[in-house]
Amino acid sequence: MGAGIAQVAAAAHNSVILVDRDEPTVNRGMTAIETNLNRSVEKGRLTEEQRGLVLTHIRTETAVKDFDVDIAIEAATEDLAIKLELFRLLDRATPPEAILASNTSSISITQLGSATARAERVIGMHFMNPVPVMQLVEIIRGIATSQATYDFTERLARDLGKTPVEVKDFPGFVSNRVLMPMINEAIYAVFEGVGTPEAIDTVMKLGMNHPMGPLQLADFIGLDTCLAIMNVLYDGFADSKYRPCPLLKQYVAAGWYGRKSGRGFYTY
Repeated sequence: MGAGIAQVAAAAHNSVILVDRDEPTVNRGMTAIETNLNRSVEKGRLTEEQRGLVLTHIRTETAVKDFDVDIAIEAATEDLAIKLELFRLLDRATPPEAILASNTSSISITQLGSATARAERVIGMHFMNPVPVMQLVEIIRGIATSQATYDFTERLARDLGKTPVEVKDFPGFVSNRVLMPMINEAIYAVFEGVGTPEAIDTVMKLGMNHPMGPLQLADFIGLDTCLAIMNVLYDGFADSKYRPCPLLKQYVAAGWYGRKSGRGFYTY
């Protein structure tokens, strides 16, 4: 997700610093960007010159340090402790007037803002995956987010060629409050022997005209991420309808995260 955000920001002629925890990880991000751009050149969507220009707008770092930026967009895994620590670091490492945005898909923006001394400049900017392809950006205000912060973020989303939609700061926002219970229910259907993953995905693709079945989509998102979001929904609403399926918890415990680990509901 971070690499995708960096790519679309650089393609819109912004100077971008792509930061990750170590050299191999940040290099994987750059490789993903180069692969996407090469594909666009092959399909005639970009020229070689345009590809090279996008890459010149991106530099990499392996630590959060003093960054002179207008906005920092955090795209770490859906782990509250990790995100809170990152927001504390970014609060110290960026100019006081900089906006701190989170690409979180479920965690409270208000809570993330509380880890900083600039809660009025903290906002949710939830891109969809894959970022270069998907149009939607959910924009989420925390309880203290200012109108100026919202206006800047909405304008940035449009400048990146995206369609911003404002949603409230509730667990899962809109996208994952609707999507994840559907995926969780599909996992229950496997767990209870109602159908195979192939059967369930075929029903949803052919019967409901979904481009991807819910179990295939879960593998694409990452089952660990799906479980993390379901836990946020379950804890946030204290409602049993958000209880993660035991089979989902078992797959994650086994390290079967989906596409990224080579095995989930399908093998890769």
